[in-house]
Amino acid sequence: MSSTSTLNGDVEVPVKLEEPKEQEQLTVVSAAAGPTKDFFVLPIPRRLQYSPEKPFVFGLAMNWGLSFAATFLISNLYYCQPLLIQMAKTFDVSYEEVSKIATLIQTGFAVGIFFILPLGDLVRRRQLLLLLIFTTASLTIGLATVKTLQGFQILSFLLGVANASPQILVPLAADLAPPGRRGFAYSIVLIGMIGGQLLARVLAGVIAEFASWRVVYYMAIGAQYFIVVMCYFIIPDYPAKNKNMTYPAILLSMLKFAFTEPLMVQIELMAIATSACFAAYWVTLTFLLGGPPYNYSTLVIGLFGLLGLSGMAMGPLVGRVIDRFAAWYGILIGSILLLVFQSVQTAAGGISIVAVIVACIGLDGVRQVQNVSIVTCMFSIDMAAASRLNALFVLSYYIGQLTGTSVGTTVFVEHGWRACALLGMALYGFQVFILLLRGPHCSRKTWFGYEGGWALFKKHDHDAM
Repeated sequence: MSSTSTLNGDVEVPVKLEEPKEQEQLTVVSAAAGPTKDFFVLPIPRRLQYSPEKPFVFGLAMNWGLSFAATFLISNLYYCQPLLIQMAKTFDVSYEEVSKIATLIQTGFAVGIFFILPLGDLVRRRQLLLLLIFTTASLTIGLATVKTLQGFQILSFLLGVANASPQILVPLAADLAPPGRRGFAYSIVLIGMIGGQLLARVLAGVIAEFASWRVVYYMAIGAQYFIVVMCYFIIPDYPAKNKNMTYPAILLSMLKFAFTEPLMVQIELMAIATSACFAAYWVTLTFLLGGPPYNYSTLVIGLFGLLGLSGMAMGPLVGRVIDRFAAWYGILIGSILLLVFQSVQTAAGGISIVAVIVACIGLDGVRQVQNVSIVTCMFSIDMAAASRLNALFVLSYYIGQLTGTSVGTTVFVEHGWRACALLGMALYGFQVFILLLRGPHCSRKTWFGYEGGWALFKKHDHDAM
């Protein structure tokens, strides 16, 4: 904006006037604000558009919405398990051939966790989630209609790769939640994931009992497209992080975290051990209950899975407590209690059904204490790398699951239920040993020691274990 002024009353000189400060501020805000459209086409609801002047309010409604989405997204990995016998008849193949479907889905999931989940630290997660959920929903159309086993297997692998979306919700919830509520926010999303694993098997089994197995996938199609629409209206457009990094650099840094970050290495070892224990326990529990002295039917054995719901109920309470105290103590208490309940299984699991029930409820419930505590500690490393850290945690858990299933079954078959239970005790003891190598308030780069003292409460939000 310009005007004129007179010099000595004779000559007019142009003068440039400053713009109003209010307009300057508006310009700055507009430049820093996020996009208004998804994929350059779909308008983002105004209340979900990012503005640095108005941070998103992460309330219970949004938290439970993410949990609900996680329920039906994680279910994609488990629908097939009760349906394999029907699928073998439809495709006219052996049980051995059709069993590869479950393996391919899990293998694809591991690939997706490694290559897709780290993108959460590089791109806007709202758009990434919408794209992945739409992709899995569309692939499920193929699963419901494909006519050959080979086609079903290929689509199953691709579905597993694209199904990284529920794990993207975890660091998103941690980012959106206030620092003092991250454990609680994660515990709510975890409820959805645990519920999804159970719900998938129950829904698939019930529907397939009265209709074709394909109906299960038609149901899954509708559920996922509904989740796409729901996410469109509830997930805020959180800004992309690490804009100065490339995709190869993100993957390289993830590997660096895996081997050079003391706390992350500690978490990986504990995740492998606890997952191996959990997998070995549940796989061999079927053998234990199906044989002498119990000789239970498949239906009765299946009902034991419902005891795992006790762990879901403990999740939010655990999250509240962990947010107030140093998470190291949550891991310590959880690991010791897991060792105690595993000792109950070791002492009387094959003798008394009461011991089996006590161990089952205890192991499932306390596992949530340990899990929420571990993830809370993990996010204390670097929130800018939350997706990469979560990818490493999930991959470690996956490795432990495969190991526990294989080794646990071998030990049970060759040496019996007590030897398998003793293996679980050894692994839980290993977790306690690994945890005690570092104190609750060690600095981030400390491998061993107890610097920082033994304070029960958190010192500040970015404390490591």
